[in-house]
Amino acid sequence: MRPRSRLPLPAVLAIWLAAVLWCFPLLYMLLTSFKGEVDVLPPSLWIARPTLENYATVLRQEIVHYILNSSVISVGTVAACLLLGVPVAWALVFGALRRSDRLFFWFLSTTLLPPVAVIVPVFLLFRLSGLLDTLGGMVLIYTGVNVPIVIWMTRSFLLDVPREILESSDLDGASRVRSFFRIIVPLARQGIVSTGLLVFIFVWNEFFFSINLTYVHAATVPEYMAGFMTQEGLFWAKLCAIATIVVLPPMVLGWLAQRSLVRGLTMGAVKG
Repeated sequence: MRPRSRLPLPAVLAIWLAAVLWCFPLLYMLLTSFKGEVDVLPPSLWIARPTLENYATVLRQEIVHYILNSSVISVGTVAACLLLGVPVAWALVFGALRRSDRLFFWFLSTTLLPPVAVIVPVFLLFRLSGLLDTLGGMVLIYTGVNVPIVIWMTRSFLLDVPREILESSDLDGASRVRSFFRIIVPLARQGIVSTGLLVFIFVWNEFFFSINLTYVHAATVPEYMAGFMTQEGLFWAKLCAIATIVVLPPMVLGWLAQRSLVRGLTMGAVKG
C-alpha cells in the first residue's frame, strides 16, 4: 500500500482559505440570526446583544405546514424522478435504441428552457385540470423539470458498468428486468443516491414554480421565507433565522450521504 504524500503547507493553507470563504456566508447568516433587527446594520460579526427572539418569531405553528409540504413534495419528486429517469438512462445505455444519442441530447436540451418561458401555459393547464395549489401538481411539475437531470447523471454512471456483466447474466438466463434490479442498480447505487440527493436539494430550494402555482394548501418553505420581505422593508435577522432552519435538512442529508455523494459524483469523471 502506497503511503499518502503530504501536501505542501501553501496548498494546505489555500484549501483552508477556500473552505473558510465558502462557508463564510453560512457563518454570517447564523450569527445574524442571533441579532436584533436594530443590530443587523452596519454588517458585523460581533453580536452585541444575543437573542433568540428571531427564532421564537419564525418558529410559529404555521411553519410546520410549510415544512411538511416541502418534505412531501421533495420526497415525492425524488421517488418519481428515480422511478422514471433510471430506467430511461438504462435503456439509453444498454437498450437497442436507434439514435439513442440524439434522444439523450433531446432530454438534455429541455433543461435549457427557462421556467419563466412556460409559466403561463403551465398555469393555465394547472387551473383547467384542478392542480393549482395541490401537492400532486407540484410533484408533477417538479418531476417534469428534474427527470432530464436524473437521466443525464445516471447515464454517466451507467456508462462505467461493464457490458460483459450483462452479457454474462444473459448467458445465465437472467431476464433484463432481473439484471436491472440485481446488477445495474447495485453497481450504480452510489450514483443513484447522489442524484436523488441533488434532486431533493433542487426541489427543496425551488421558489419560482411554488410562488406561481400555490397559494396556501401546497405552499412551501421558500414562500414562508418570502413573508418576511414586506413593504416596510426586509427583516434581515428573521430571514437569517428561517434560512438557518431551512438549510438544515439538505445539510444533514448531505452529511449522512457524503460517502455516496462523493463516490457518485466522481463516477465517470475519468475516462480511460
